[in-house]
Parts: sequence; structure tokens; C-alpha cells
Amino acid sequence: MRRSFRDHGLSITMFGLFAIILVGQIFSGLAAQNEELTQHGQQAVGLAAYLADGHFVEAVFENWESEFLQMAAFVVFTVFLKQKGSPESKPLEGKEPVDRDPRSNRRRKNVPWPVRRGGIWLRLYENSLSLALIGLFLLSFLLHAVGGAAEYSDEQLQHGGESVTALGYIATPQFWFESLQNWQSEFLAVGVLVVLSIHLRQRGSPESKPVDAPHHETGSE
Repeated sequence: MRRSFRDHGLSITMFGLFAIILVGQIFSGLAAQNEELTQHGQQAVGLAAYLADGHFVEAVFENWESEFLQMAAFVVFTVFLKQKGSPESKPLEGKEPVDRDPRSNRRRKNVPWPVRRGGIWLRLYENSLSLALIGLFLLSFLLHAVGGAAEYSDEQLQHGGESVTALGYIATPQFWFESLQNWQSEFLAVGVLVVLSIHLRQRGSPESKPVDAPHHETGSE
């Protein structure tokens, strides 16, 4: 167990915190939703019903959408954009190991099988991180629209309006307000990290340069 945590402690901790906070969101959201329902003279909902309710679905995937968008954008942008002095950037000059063409190492021992296979499999694999993040963003975007449409329709019907489909909800200002308020904060956070890491340090973190590194030094080394 100790060795397992040593080898996987970062992911275990991150996913553990995610699970704890998500449970907190579920029960606080359920309480908030039921408080609003009772104020309008409607019957409170149970936990199972709430998990499929637009109120919960929209809130969760609205946030996931922005997280996966900024991660996908950051992965792609760092391929060709650089920032002098930041450990989040590749060095301004020269090539990095991540730039290496894997086709020259197809016969090397223990390389991933898509590298040995080559062709379309390698093409997909060498872009698989960004493709996976973009896919998660699109899935979250869709579920945000589905959950938001249900929540928006409930509000509209309560005020004598009409329900909308997920596609119809995407066309509303409300959907884009929900999305853009999260997108801007994600890109702000990444930009702040990139700039602050030029002059500030955190000893022991791979997200920081060594404490004694000069400010102009670019990259993680």
C-alpha cells in the first residue's frame, strides 16, 4: 500500500479530493434545489432524481467543460508558443525530447505499440493527449447543453414560457454566459501561472524552476 501511494500518490490524492468535493456538491446542490422547490410549493426530490436533474447535470458539466478546454488549449499551444523565463514553456531555442520524431525509434525496446505499428496508429497516438482532452471537452459541452436545457425549460415553463431542446439552449445568451464566465477564469489562471513562475518559485515542484535558477531561464531545466 505504501509503495502504491508512493508510485501513484498524486493521482490518488487528486481523484480522492475530486470524489469528496463532488459528494459535497451533490448534497449541497440537493438541499439548495429542494429549498427552491418548496418555496415554489413543489415537492422535494430525492437523491436519485436529483442526479438526473438538469440543476445538477448543468452545474457539473459546465465546470468540466471549461477545465478540459483550457487543458486541451494549453497542451496544443505549448507545442509552438513559448514564454521566456517560464518553466511551463519549452526553451526559446533548440529542440526538446518531446519534439523527437518517434519514427526513428520504432525498434527501440519497450516503445508503445502504436510507435512500432506506425501509420495512422502512430499519427493518432502522437496527438492522443490533445485529442482525448478535446473529446472530453466536447462531451462535457454537450452534457452542459443537455442539463442546462432541462433546467432552463423548467424555469421557462414556470413563467409561462416554452421548453427548449439542447440545441435550442446552445443558441440562448444564458448558455454562453454560463460557458464564457468559466472559460475566461480558466485561461486567466493558466496565464497567471505561466507569468508568476518566471519570477516566483516553489521548491520541490516540477511546475517551478529550481529556486536558484535565473529569471530568464526558460523551460523546466
